[in-house]
Parts: sequence; C-alpha cells; structure tokens
Amino acid sequence: MNSDLTFDTELNLALRLTAGLVLGAIIGFERELHRQPAGFRTHSLVALGAALFTIVSAYGFSGPLVDPTRIAAQIVSGIGFIGAGTILQYRGHIRGLTTAASLWAVAAIGTAAGAGMFVIAGTGTVLILVVLSVLDRVETIARRRLQLPPDQYDVAAAMDDPDEGKSEDLP
Repeated sequence: MNSDLTFDTELNLALRLTAGLVLGAIIGFERELHRQPAGFRTHSLVALGAALFTIVSAYGFSGPLVDPTRIAAQIVSGIGFIGAGTILQYRGHIRGLTTAASLWAVAAIGTAAGAGMFVIAGTGTVLILVVLSVLDRVETIARRRLQLPPDQYDVAAAMDDPDEGKSEDLP
C-alpha cells in the first residue's frame, strides 16, 4: 500500500475522479434524453468507478511483483456484465445494444481520466457523443431516403429458423 501521497498528488487524483464522473455524466445525459435503460447515473458511476479502479491500481499497490495493468484489464471484462444487463428483449426485438456499448466506452473514458489522460478522456467523450447523437440522425435520414426498414433484430423470426445459431461443423 502506498501511503506517501502528497496533498498535491491527492488533489490531482481527486481531479481525475471528478473528470471521470463529469465526462461519464455527459454521455449518460444523452442516453437519458433518449430514454435508454442506462442513463445519467449509471454512466456517471461506471466512469467514476473505472477512474477509481485505475487510480487504486496505479497508486494503491507497489512492489516488484505488482502489475498495475491487471485491474485496468478487469475493468474491460467486468463492464461487460453491466452492459449485458442493459440489453433487453421486448416483443421479439433487441434493445439496448448501443447503451451497452456506450457503458463500455464510458469505462474507457473513466480509465483514461483515472490515468490522468484528460485530453484523451475529453476527446473520447466528444467522439462518443458524435456517435450517439450525430450518427443517429445520419442513420435516420439515410434509412428514410433509402426507404430501409428500422434496424431491429427480430428474435421471434430467428427462433423460427431451426438452423439459427447452429455451428456449421457440429451436428
């Protein structure tokens, strides 16, 4: 355990936590406006938690046998569990995949903020907002102009197909 942190270092780490929280909240607010299953508070907490894990990994443990990247690696796989909870099946349609992906990306933003990479975390936030809002509008306009059906995976239709989900090399 590292208890030799100066007051200036602890202030810097508090700033990192705050940056993770604020950047996650910005993305969560966009999801909240679109009434998605994970919104403002969930995205805020994921980014804050990832920042906190990153800081603890970097500053909380020291020694020759300590690998600070192990905790960050577990953030990536652990967030998949929360993201899976946002994916819903409703009347044969899948919803929440974009929100699950945004949670995964927000964890990366929190990790960057926790590592003190403020420009990267800020740029990532802006790019995620572009994907969530601007590209959503572009997709809507393109679908309307090309007269394409809504992009939905029909679970009921897939279940009617007896070969759906079967591997080609297994009986």
